[in-house]
Amino acid sequence: MKSAIVTYIAIVLLAIPLLSEGQFRKYSNEFLNIGAGARGLAMGSAQAASVEDATAGYWNPAALARVEDFPSLSLMHASYFSNIANYEFGALALPISGNKRTLGVSLLRFGVDDIPNTLFLVEPDGSINYNNISSFSSADWAMLLSFAQKIRDEEDFKASFGVNTKIIYRKVGQFANAWGFGLDAGFAMKKGNWSAAAVVKDVSTTFNAWSFHFNEKEKEVLYLTKNDIPIKSSEITAPRLTLASSYLFPFNESFKLLVEGDLDFTFDGKRNTLIRSNLTSVDPHIGLEAQIKDAFFIRAGLTNFQKALKDGDTTNQKRVWIYQPSLGAGFKVSNIVIDYAFSNLANQSNPLYTHIFSLKILFGTKSEY
Repeated sequence: MKSAIVTYIAIVLLAIPLLSEGQFRKYSNEFLNIGAGARGLAMGSAQAASVEDATAGYWNPAALARVEDFPSLSLMHASYFSNIANYEFGALALPISGNKRTLGVSLLRFGVDDIPNTLFLVEPDGSINYNNISSFSSADWAMLLSFAQKIRDEEDFKASFGVNTKIIYRKVGQFANAWGFGLDAGFAMKKGNWSAAAVVKDVSTTFNAWSFHFNEKEKEVLYLTKNDIPIKSSEITAPRLTLASSYLFPFNESFKLLVEGDLDFTFDGKRNTLIRSNLTSVDPHIGLEAQIKDAFFIRAGLTNFQKALKDGDTTNQKRVWIYQPSLGAGFKVSNIVIDYAFSNLANQSNPLYTHIFSLKILFGTKSEY
């Protein structure tokens, strides 16, 4: 079984560059790359190797196998762009078959409400009528149905694999909607204090089929203003590979330090990342977590390394490396964990900070934690 899994992963990794030729749309379904849980976002989205709760369905389905004995529930809320956009995430992990397997379900929504519809702002005689402005909402939904299976479960070595079935629904007011489907696959291992992981998101590619709904009056306005009237459209999300490694430094019984580094490989053309080429672009994530008596946590992370114009440069020629920092904290009381992240959605030269809160509930009695 181990050799079959290794062969399958090798075939997938070799096929990714061939699949990425031309037909994929860059940044397709980008809302699925925001993250999940304040812990992960505080650590710069470096999670694939160390995650051990219900959010593993998002970061690495194989790591869901680390949820044992009792179900785990995670909930998160974040507001972006001065509360213009809201992001909600919820996940449940359920261990079965004597902890050999784990089932998971994750639901997320990224939405923008009260968007002005100005199609009929200008009357036929050229006058402006503000009473004709209405509003609509745009929302992206995704459901992940996860399965994880342990391969090895020994005292000094643990390994598992997992898969996600991904169902996507996107809606832009009454004008357009899309359905999408795809698969993720992951592998996780742990030997002593060292953990490693490999995740291929959209391993099957994820296909979104859009349909548009404009009435005759709306079509007339679009035609007169020389806008295209879409009928049907589709987009394909290219596979994304994440390789991750983490190590837990146990300084003493009261203090431990977790360090993780993840590398995200994309195959949809050159991006503004730390490593980039026509074949692949690589975006690193670095995360730290200080654990104090397994009850209080302090976190920090760096990600989204890019080259940008230097502030104050009037020649538009000097470029410097910028990055996206994040900080956070958490505390655990009995079977409840509350996490907080202070994240910069942009980078240090153009900050766009947001506050993120999440709640984790470990079901079971107090004595079992």
